Amino acid sequence: MSKSSAKAGKILRLTQLSVLVALLLIFGFTSIGYIKIGVIEITLNIIPVAIGAIVLGPSAGAVCGAIFGLTSFWQAVSGMSAFGELLVNVSPVLTFILCFVPRILEGWLTGLIFRGLSKVCKTNSIPCTVSGLACPLINTLLFVGGFILLFGQTDVFANLYGQSAATNIVAFFAWFVGLNGVVEAIAGFVIASSVSKALLTANKKIL
Repeated sequence: MSKSSAKAGKILRLTQLSVLVALLLIFGFTSIGYIKIGVIEITLNIIPVAIGAIVLGPSAGAVCGAIFGLTSFWQAVSGMSAFGELLVNVSPVLTFILCFVPRILEGWLTGLIFRGLSKVCKTNSIPCTVSGLACPLINTLLFVGGFILLFGQTDVFANLYGQSAATNIVAFFAWFVGLNGVVEAIAGFVIASSVSKALLTANKKIL
């Protein structure tokens, strides 16, 4: 690859990453990126994270995940998120960890999944589809698992557990994951995978 091509590729990557970060900020600092059902919040922020991870790689996915985490924590401390505000009242530090760690890992792991599948698949169809589906599932599993781990002994967890009518922790996990995971998984599967595939094709033609 020539120096000019490498420079053009770098500029294209930075431009696309900037657009995704801007989209995450818009989603995060407004109500556009969240579907709220009581104290449960289903987020569409996983879409830019998935696209960044698939199109730009694990590092970019982690950056997008960090921005997602930043906006999630801001919503919690600002009171925009009812659920987040409850967690902040228990522990701002644990809330910060819960907001950031799962989201960074979500983007990074999605990028690794796509990269691994791309090495064994001749086209981007399967890698994009699997990665687009994996991103929201990873987000949900890590976030709910983190919530149980960090806040499992608090009144917030006890109250939510009571609302779920679950008889054990496995049933509660399934209830929480089911409520969030289905909508997010569909969004990731349909939107993120389709947009990512289109961008990868376009990038290949441009470069």
